[in-house]
Amino acid sequence: MDDWLEGAPTELSPYHHFTRNGWAALRADTPLTLTVDDLAKLQSINDPISVEEVVAIYLPLSRLLALYVAATQGLFKATQRFLGADDGKVPYIIGIAGSVAVGKSTTARVLMALLSRWTNTPKVQLITTDGFLLPNAVLQAQGMMDKKGFPESYDGTALLRFLSRIKAGERNVMAPAYSHLIYDVQPDKHVTVDRPDILIVEGLNVLQPSRPGRDIPFVSDFFDFSVYLHAEEADLERWYVDRFMRLRETAFRDPRSFFRKYADLSDEAARRTAVDIWTRINLRNLKDNILPTKARASLVLTKGADHRIAEVALRKL
Repeated sequence: MDDWLEGAPTELSPYHHFTRNGWAALRADTPLTLTVDDLAKLQSINDPISVEEVVAIYLPLSRLLALYVAATQGLFKATQRFLGADDGKVPYIIGIAGSVAVGKSTTARVLMALLSRWTNTPKVQLITTDGFLLPNAVLQAQGMMDKKGFPESYDGTALLRFLSRIKAGERNVMAPAYSHLIYDVQPDKHVTVDRPDILIVEGLNVLQPSRPGRDIPFVSDFFDFSVYLHAEEADLERWYVDRFMRLRETAFRDPRSFFRKYADLSDEAARRTAVDIWTRINLRNLKDNILPTKARASLVLTKGADHRIAEVALRKL
């Protein structure tokens, strides 16, 4: 079949493997509801996305998710009828994982925009796990600033409590807010999640299982579907460094920025600094914690060097 990725061991793999064109064909008659202007507002710095990318990759994905959500809603209603219960709806939770600089934020925002336009899922919300990072003061006191973004740098108990309340169908559940400008949790600000049809949870390590010997649930236990964004290490490093250099000319120049000290570096010094941060922190986190969770995802989107999705793998049911 043309839609299978040539040479992929589909008989033995737990995934269906698709080429870009094969996946794009699954769009069927799904309408495009985003404009070029919409995309410009949704994409992150140094993470280009085109209308063609939305049509080829994200429209088929939104169609699949709409089918999954509708089926789950139907099952929930059938269970309510069986139990004679009337305890409201339970949000469908989608997790999005992947390395720093791979484009998780753009993917999450595009999916939210597309899914919110489906008739059966009018209310879609998005949170990132950044708000559940331990405050910088705590990380500094524990000597963990160089491990920020690693699994141990999060308040895992608070995150699990938050997701438990969401899955229990509670209203107005608050999550802590995070500022990328000051690079820290904002204790006086929160994001309120009010029983949406779909909640998208985006973060580096959201597919991380619990540690051996700890009989507790982990974040992905609450997911109904999960997406892992994958790219080669060399591409990720280049994208991270390019983003760092662009931020050096923009956000880093804000006096409130945690990274203000990097704004006045020479180009050469700034590039060296970016490569050092990538190698010492982000690459280590990718290899030790993030990449090993790739096989746990429902869907794997593999990016090429040009940021375009080149391959898609969908877990078999």
